[in-house]
Amino acid sequence: MTTTAEPVQGDHHATYREVLAEPRFRLLFTTRTLAVTADSLRITTFSVLVFTATGSALFSALAFGISFLPQLFGSLLLGSLADRLPPRALIAGGYALEGAAAALLALVRMPIAASLGVVALIAFATPLFGGASSRLVAQWLEGDAYVLGRSLNNIGSSGAQLLGLALGGAAVAVLGAHRALAVSAAVYLGCALAVRLRLPPLAPGASDGAQGDGGAVRASLRGADLLLRGRTVRRLMLAQWLPSAFVAGAEGLIVAYAGGRRFAPGWYAVLMGCLPVGMLVGDLLVGRLLRPATRERLVVPLVVLMGMPLVGFAAEPGVGVSCGLLLLCGFGFAYGLGLQRPFLDALPQDGQGQAFGLLGSGNMTLQGVGPVCFGSVAEGIGTGGAIALAGGAALLTAGWILRWRTDP
Repeated sequence: MTTTAEPVQGDHHATYREVLAEPRFRLLFTTRTLAVTADSLRITTFSVLVFTATGSALFSALAFGISFLPQLFGSLLLGSLADRLPPRALIAGGYALEGAAAALLALVRMPIAASLGVVALIAFATPLFGGASSRLVAQWLEGDAYVLGRSLNNIGSSGAQLLGLALGGAAVAVLGAHRALAVSAAVYLGCALAVRLRLPPLAPGASDGAQGDGGAVRASLRGADLLLRGRTVRRLMLAQWLPSAFVAGAEGLIVAYAGGRRFAPGWYAVLMGCLPVGMLVGDLLVGRLLRPATRERLVVPLVVLMGMPLVGFAAEPGVGVSCGLLLLCGFGFAYGLGLQRPFLDALPQDGQGQAFGLLGSGNMTLQGVGPVCFGSVAEGIGTGGAIALAGGAALLTAGWILRWRTDP
């Protein structure tokens, strides 16, 4: 692997209009947003289907989390393929596989274990598709335009998650779980077709020839080792993984918190929606209004803004205050925009696809682990205390980031 020759340059403040003027990015952004909507629809519908079949909260939670946990293993074992295979075929094939899996769940009555296995298998391959897409975005968008491209993806994902959650409930009520899964399959397949027809054929990444002698698994393990061995890349990955994992741990307790505080039925859904709303607003305002250098200076304060409101749950606030705290916490997620340029600068040119796949898969895996860890803690200290503990962990992470960012 070779190091990127030149850092992302300048303090030019790009605009969302500039980013969306790039037609190839616009295609990937649109299809990704639709796919996230289908993802949210599929995950929630599949959880309902599993709970209906088993009556088990454990199996329902497993159905929700099985889309996240295998991703890290897929990135470690196959991540180099994100740089070695033609990206158009890889991205379109990924959406097609997602659609085929959703169609299989919708049309074939399988044992629960087999259904979970299908979802886990697709999750195992997800880092390849996501890594290839992120590598293309990094190639097409330069400087601050790249950061705003990431911001637009975050905004699109937050809106798509909200839409998917809303559609999930409505689709299950109107169509039933199996037909709702068929709808998600159709959206995935539409994304695959759009990428296949409208994205130009592109060459694989630079590592295609360089790693051709080792096999996919060996090359992937070697690439992941080189990435994580570098202190700068490792720190920047952990800085993006840990705060979101702690907040996910708190988010996983919202339903139990609402039930324990005896909030009116349906309020738990409002509380859960506050985080993505705060994320959407934070990314929009921080990305649009602040210059690149300012975003990078505000990384630590925004991580503090993620953690501090969660600490307030130690007082077990009511509905209104809880909504406000979660909105503020979601706004703090914009801290990630200040890490995008340093992270891209630190990556080797010939392994960007694997690096982005590892970043995304590690993030998703830790977000799956967080609720389990803090859910266990909640058994002893209560849900309000466990949410506050998650906020405290985010604050400790802010202190760690401040320490190494100010090292000479």
